[in-house]
Amino acid sequence: MSYDIISDVSVSRRSLLISGSAFALASTGAVPTLAGNAAVQQFSWDLLCAEMQALAAQPHQQPAGVSGFLADLNYDDYRLIRFRPDRLRWSAPTSPYRLAAFPPGWLFKEPVVLFEVNGGEAREMRFSTSDFEYLNDLADRVPALEELPGVAGFRLHSYLNRPDVLDELVAFVGASYFRALGRNSAYGLSARGLALNTATASGEEFPRFSRFYIDRSGAPSEITVFAALESPSVTGAYRFVIRPGAATTMDVTCRLWFRNDIEELGIAPLTSMYLFSEKSRAQFDDFRPKVHDSDGLQITRADGERIWRPLSNPPRLSGSYFAETSPRRFGLHQRDRRFESFQDLEANYHRRPSLDVEPLGDWGPGHVRLVEIPSDSEANDNIVAYWVPAGAVKAGESREFAYRLHWGDLPLDLSGPLAHVDETRAGHGGVAAGGVRSGERKFVIDFRGGQLDVMGSEAQIEAKVSVSNAEVLSQVVQRVPQTGAWRLFLDIAAQPDAVVELSAHLAGYGRKLSENWLYQWINSK
Repeated sequence: MSYDIISDVSVSRRSLLISGSAFALASTGAVPTLAGNAAVQQFSWDLLCAEMQALAAQPHQQPAGVSGFLADLNYDDYRLIRFRPDRLRWSAPTSPYRLAAFPPGWLFKEPVVLFEVNGGEAREMRFSTSDFEYLNDLADRVPALEELPGVAGFRLHSYLNRPDVLDELVAFVGASYFRALGRNSAYGLSARGLALNTATASGEEFPRFSRFYIDRSGAPSEITVFAALESPSVTGAYRFVIRPGAATTMDVTCRLWFRNDIEELGIAPLTSMYLFSEKSRAQFDDFRPKVHDSDGLQITRADGERIWRPLSNPPRLSGSYFAETSPRRFGLHQRDRRFESFQDLEANYHRRPSLDVEPLGDWGPGHVRLVEIPSDSEANDNIVAYWVPAGAVKAGESREFAYRLHWGDLPLDLSGPLAHVDETRAGHGGVAAGGVRSGERKFVIDFRGGQLDVMGSEAQIEAKVSVSNAEVLSQVVQRVPQTGAWRLFLDIAAQPDAVVELSAHLAGYGRKLSENWLYQWINSK
């Protein structure tokens, strides 16, 4: 079966992003804003949309950056700043949420302004140096009681894991980046408001959330965040309805107005880290078996068919487009939840959340794009995935999208008839002790679950394999008696620098027995 995967490894490598905020582009435009200078302003979703639409008709203006001591903060200084727990906003005992701010300065040069919304009115939330604790000698360099021009972003706390403990729930900081936690999660991958021209010849542009409006007047089980998005090429209005839980959900609505033509529009972008695992650890001398926030891209197609594409740390910038029409879901997952797989007591990679994008409404035709960037450090986010809608985006046009984000463990539903990919391993081609063969690669894929679990070794199971730009030297399927998994061995040969696309699933007795495994291999040897 074909999945219409298009490789795009010819584009130039972009710089790895440690923080998207370092590349933030934003403006506040000449159109009068909802906030103005008044202490209280009227606010509604429709008013925010009207303002951002009008702003798109004006030339982009670069915002003023921070000045004074804020402009002098470096990385070491910034690490010494803490929001004071006694200054948390909404600290009444009956409040299910608390808010803390991130300080401006260092990478966060353009201040972000926060507003609290209640009863159709928005009131600016002001912050000063007294809201933060400055450690060591930094305290001597910071003026006391000085009002700040804004903040870098904010985080919300809620009763996520226990009814008596306020845990971090979500953080918005840096460009249009944000991340959230499900129950028992540890921070890992991030989402963004929008991706513009990622890994393209024209160069990526990073829109920025310049203002946030936070409404906690609804049901205690949810909180709503509105955001104004700005950049040279686009303005946008965003609404996030956030519901904490075992899987924390965000219902997102975004309306976009374009100042410029867009080479590639990325909707619901996700950003993660993949350094190595059992299929790609040869160049890493590390005591840990795996290091990654996510181990695969999962797509549930319109007909319910599921694709699993393990991630890789490629030798050069790489990417694939997966053609879809109205997919049910797509996302970056951390399927492996075993501490033994990572052996990391500090990073807790086994607790990093998975993140699914569930389109709301008919998104029509388009592609899920996956970008993989070479990396030699777990500090770098080198994985990006997003939806690319069909059709060109031109200046003067507008778009609207609605989707639901799911953050948490997101375990597979194991009650269905199809097996899932449990592990993907890889190494040099050929037989054991036969020496390394140039241009050959062995892939070993374990499938578990579904109807395969009740089949013995005598079952007639076969692999349906498709390979482009390479030759299949051998393929063997056998049951692993020690684990009960069914293992597919694939030996592949390719020319130097070939970009090879592989797909496989298991079948037998006239029906499909597993989800679809897809992979991209670049033969760099």
